[in-house]
Amino acid sequence: MLQQMGKDAKQASYQLSQCPTAIKNKVLSSIADLLEKNSTIILNANKKDIELAKQQGTSEAILDRLLLTPERLASIANDVRKVELLTDPIGQVIDGSTLENGLKLQRHRVPLGVIGVIYEARPNVTIDIAALCLKTGNATILRGGKETIHTNTAIIAILQQALEQVGLPKTAIQFIDNPDRKYINELLKLDRYVDMIIPRGGSALHKLCREHSTIPVITGGIGVCHMFMDESMDFDCALPIIINAKTQRPSTCNTLETLLVHTNIANTFLPKLSQIMADNNVILHADTDAFKILETGVANVFPVEDAELRQEWLSKDLNVVIVDSLTMAVEHIREYGSGHSEAILTRDLANAEQFVNLVDAAAVYVNASTRFTDGGQFGLGAEVAVSTQKLHARGPMGLEALTTYKWIAFGDDLIRQ
Repeated sequence: MLQQMGKDAKQASYQLSQCPTAIKNKVLSSIADLLEKNSTIILNANKKDIELAKQQGTSEAILDRLLLTPERLASIANDVRKVELLTDPIGQVIDGSTLENGLKLQRHRVPLGVIGVIYEARPNVTIDIAALCLKTGNATILRGGKETIHTNTAIIAILQQALEQVGLPKTAIQFIDNPDRKYINELLKLDRYVDMIIPRGGSALHKLCREHSTIPVITGGIGVCHMFMDESMDFDCALPIIINAKTQRPSTCNTLETLLVHTNIANTFLPKLSQIMADNNVILHADTDAFKILETGVANVFPVEDAELRQEWLSKDLNVVIVDSLTMAVEHIREYGSGHSEAILTRDLANAEQFVNLVDAAAVYVNASTRFTDGGQFGLGAEVAVSTQKLHARGPMGLEALTTYKWIAFGDDLIRQ
């Protein structure tokens, strides 16, 4: 089955690579319109997935990722329209030069070809990836989790309908609708047809792809995000940022998981933190020094375990650790961070500059919430993933991250001497 899907996708990619921007934009416009027109069908399918997930005891964090609402679906359709308005990168001349022998060289941006995406629980990913791949002339093979099977089936039918309306092959977007995990391994071996694999899910999925894929893999999306509050930061400005980073949508990978607090302000700041966390139903997990202060506060607090400092809570749980210095904060992030998003809250310009220079992450913030690490928020329209690795792409992956380049050489009957 997958061999044929691979062949069909590769063939479709040839057609997409030559597709004019106007046609690609027409598909995207049609997708957005059809999503809104068929919202009832999509939401009813999503209800089936939600009901099955609840019966199977799925966690609240996963249920939140799985859930589509009329508002979320409308937002997704608008994101597709934003991608439509973005500049098409395909065909852009990146740079060029003329050599002494007269050979004129240019680098042209071109599609990658066929992109395989393996993801769990988030039906919006289906649309985001389809939109970005279409805009960049890439075909895609999608493998969503079994928990989203009804929703994804409904969405894929709409995406393929939009393709056919403008005369493009529906095989430009294909979906593995069999939840058997063996098909993941088969997809990872389709190196003859698939040019890049993007996993979006937990650490186990990323590990599986890295170890078994014969295709280049872009990993990321595991967000053990930190925020360091130094002694110069004013409390009233810090607390709303912390609350936003932790509670706006706890199930996302750009959510704050560990707050690092400078020891010089711990005794006065942590009681205020306890109160506002209690007001927002956040459970605290504190190191030994922080626990001594927080245990008399109003928020629920437990001693933090080392394993909890290395994991994504994806819920209203927050680790609190006291550090003696910016250096100690950076060392903690280096030990426990995942390279996703890190932040400093400070009024000290030198501290801000030092933190930015020392912390190795895809996104580093000064006096801002980590929740901004997102393709839409970064002006990319949408994203296929947030890469935490360093080769090819890093951070939210928008249109340019789904391209490569080819060298074009112009000669005047030149031969190499």
